[in-house]
Amino acid sequence: MIKEVDMIIKSKFDKQYKSGSPLITKESLININKLNEEGMLCNLYYEDKSFAGKGYYGKQNKGYGWILSKDINVVIDEKFFYSKIKEAILYREEFFKDEETTAFRVFSGEGDGIGGLTIDYFAGYYMITWYSLGIFQFSEDIIKALLKATEVKGLYQKKRFNTEGKYVEGDDFIWGEEAPVPYVVKENGVKFAVYLNDGPMVGVFLDQREVRRTIKDKYSEGRSVINLFSYTGAFSVFALKGGATKTTNVDLANRSRAKTKEQFELNGIDADSQEIIVEDVFNYFKYATKKEKTFDLVILDPPSFARSKKHRFSVSKDYPELLMDAIQLTNVNGIIVASTNYSGFNMNKFKQFIDIAFNECSIKYKIKEEFTLPKDFKVNKNYKEGDYLKVVFVQRLS
Repeated sequence: MIKEVDMIIKSKFDKQYKSGSPLITKESLININKLNEEGMLCNLYYEDKSFAGKGYYGKQNKGYGWILSKDINVVIDEKFFYSKIKEAILYREEFFKDEETTAFRVFSGEGDGIGGLTIDYFAGYYMITWYSLGIFQFSEDIIKALLKATEVKGLYQKKRFNTEGKYVEGDDFIWGEEAPVPYVVKENGVKFAVYLNDGPMVGVFLDQREVRRTIKDKYSEGRSVINLFSYTGAFSVFALKGGATKTTNVDLANRSRAKTKEQFELNGIDADSQEIIVEDVFNYFKYATKKEKTFDLVILDPPSFARSKKHRFSVSKDYPELLMDAIQLTNVNGIIVASTNYSGFNMNKFKQFIDIAFNECSIKYKIKEEFTLPKDFKVNKNYKEGDYLKVVFVQRLS
């Protein structure tokens, strides 16, 4: 039986909740000591005793839980979750009909009404990600609701609710038929090998779909490309499909070489004709500068936080300096794809970082276009931090 508790919001946070913010924060609650068991349902009230919303207690790096409904009488059960999941599936009806793209997000956390939960689709298979022990307490009802809402070949899960928000190791297959290993999906006609039961990441970041297509369609023809923090080389595959002359792929992870080679060969690309370098990107900058290496298209998509033997990187502090290094690798009139998934600042702040970097280098630039999350990564308009992706195509002019 799920416990239920009444919580009081501090008056100085009234505006935040009345404006529709779905995030429950520790500092906004008066009687925080009542929250002692993850998954507890919270009836939130203002100090004047008026009702603010019903949510659940589940600690993650963003806060202490999420509001699920503004209806005081709502019952949070399988029927509730079914209605949310079914609505989310209908919203993405066009994606299910697209034979050229068979991997996308089906349920996008607070954007679809349930913070702390995402569901991704991989050509008939579904991947649920739980971001707190609190939301995981509802897993039985949520799984039943998903199975009723749509046809599912097989079901996998990722638990990301340990004390640091990192992946919890375990067997991620939980229902139905297991997917082949690797499992091949498509994005705008390009193939990807994904691994649904092999650690925290499957092999491709679905939120960059429109960026990859833009690289292929508009910025690759006849260009030399360097893909920094390249992971499995997805950007490079699209660049080569768009007519790039050659790609150089740099990532510190040892597995990146085999993973990138696999993606190339799956798409009919000779992996031996491309450079795949397992190296700290910051060390590679020094090497490239010494060898006077430059490129027409520079893709810069670092993790929000990274640590190697000699370097510690934080997007919020170090992105301008990182971008300055990338500028030195870029030919005049070349393009830098500057990207971050860090939610701690907005697009305007990110473009300020870009301006700082180019000004420090005394180099002129022009912003060609910019991207945030695609349609399937639905965002709650009252929680702007949820629109975390920021990508800017920048042309070096001098």
